[in-house]
Parts: sequence; C-alpha cells; structure tokens
Amino acid sequence: MNRRQFNLTAMATVAGMSTGTALAKRAKPALKKALKYGMIGGGGSVEDRFRRALACGFQGVELDSPMEIDRAEVVKARNATEMVIHGVVDSIHWKDTLSSPNEAVRAKGLQGLLTAIEDCKTYGGTTALLVPGVVNKDTTFDQCWERSTAEVKKAIPTAEKAGVKIAIETVWNNFITTPDQLVKYVDQFDSPWVGAYFDISNMIKYGVPPSDWIRKLGKRMLKFDFKGYSNEKKWVGISEGDENWPEVLKALDEVGYSGWATAEVGGGDEKVLKDIAARMDKVLGLA
Repeated sequence: MNRRQFNLTAMATVAGMSTGTALAKRAKPALKKALKYGMIGGGGSVEDRFRRALACGFQGVELDSPMEIDRAEVVKARNATEMVIHGVVDSIHWKDTLSSPNEAVRAKGLQGLLTAIEDCKTYGGTTALLVPGVVNKDTTFDQCWERSTAEVKKAIPTAEKAGVKIAIETVWNNFITTPDQLVKYVDQFDSPWVGAYFDISNMIKYGVPPSDWIRKLGKRMLKFDFKGYSNEKKWVGISEGDENWPEVLKALDEVGYSGWATAEVGGGDEKVLKDIAARMDKVLGLA
C-alpha cells in the first residue's frame, strides 16, 4: 500500500467512525420529562405540588381542563416555580363525547374542548389533548368519525386564535386503532392546528409496534405520553412493558421529534415520583 492509498484508507476509517458516533448521538432525541398534575401526591398548594415535582426531576406538567382549580393560582405558581405547563387534557371527552348521537351532549363536549383550549392559553401551554369519540352500542365507527370530525372543525378557529393545537390521542375507545387511521383522521382537517398525541403504551395491544406508529405519524405527532404495557402481564411499571424503547428512541430520532415525554401512571408522594422519574430516565436514555 503506497502513501496515498494509506491516507485515503485512514480518512475513510475516521469518517466511518465519525458517522457512527453521529448516529449514536442521534439515537437520543432531546426529550423533556413531564407528568400529569393528578400524579403529584402529598397535598399542599399548587405551588407546593409544582415544587415537589420539580425536585423529583420533572420539567413540565399537564393539567386537566376543566377542573376545580383556581386558574390565577396556577399561573402564579407557574411563575414562582418556573414549572412549564406544556398542555392540558380535555377532562370531559369520555363523558360528553363529540361522537354522541345526542346533539346536546356533543354541544357540551365541544364547549369542554373550547374551555380546554382557553385554559391552555392561560397557562402558556401548546396543546389540548382530545379523545375525539367513542365507538359503542350507540355509535358506529363511521358515525364516530363523522360526528367528531364535524365538532373538531368547529373548534379550529378558536385553537388558531389561542395558538393552541388540538392533539388527538390514541386510547382504547374502539375507534382509531391503526397508524393509518390516525394519519387519515388528522390529515382530513388540513390544518396545522390539529395533530396527534400518541400514547405509546395504549396501542401495543393492537399489534403494531409503537415505533411503526411514530414513523407513520412523523411530524403529525405533536407529543407523546406512556405508561408500561405488557401483552402477557397487561399494565406494568414504566420500563417493564413491551414498548421496545431502543426502537422507539430510534424512530423518534428519525422523525425529528424533540420535546415532551409525559408519564401517565399512578402517582404519589416524593418517593413514588422519584421512582417514576428514574424509570423515565432509563427508558428515554436520559440516565
């Protein structure tokens, strides 16, 4: 091997090592840990709860809306602690469904969504999580699709004005059970103010790996939350399920996702929250 061949070989080796290092780094997307407000046990004021969650390693929180809480107190606590309220969860979407055959119930559901959007704006968040409807003995799949679509469309102008996105969540509602369905549902609105909120653990039982959902959703996925789900044991702790986190992280990186990763499990006192945070660090590659 002459000097020129040696130099070219050495350069290729270094380039290969650099590429490998870059890929290794890319396999850990920039994620921030959050939890649902109801998980913060131990009592106290909103500020007390925020400080407790922050001390346990969480950077953000999602609140229910509507809920029995003083919104001014929430904003004051947010400002005092610098806790990020990254979004809210529409808390009446299971009860007053947007897919109900009863027009009055759908109207209440729509008002709940509008309230969630306004509360999210007040708190400085970016998404209102919504379960769009439920398929049951009174509502077929097609009816759920048609009715919920009509109601969500009514909320888009309010969402745009507030700067808050409507995030369609995947749950066990017998409605959206495949990534193609969620892609089609979101795309039909042709609006930047409607996207997907993917629950990684909820969808495992339907047979499509979470990483496949993420790749299909791509930029449509505004946020994600998770628990722990095992096809054999059902609900388990975070890090004990069949999520296949290395592949999930790889898929998140491929679609360019960065931002909030929110736990949705039973909460508790500081000891419980620290355990949840540690489990999140483990699966999210943050440890």
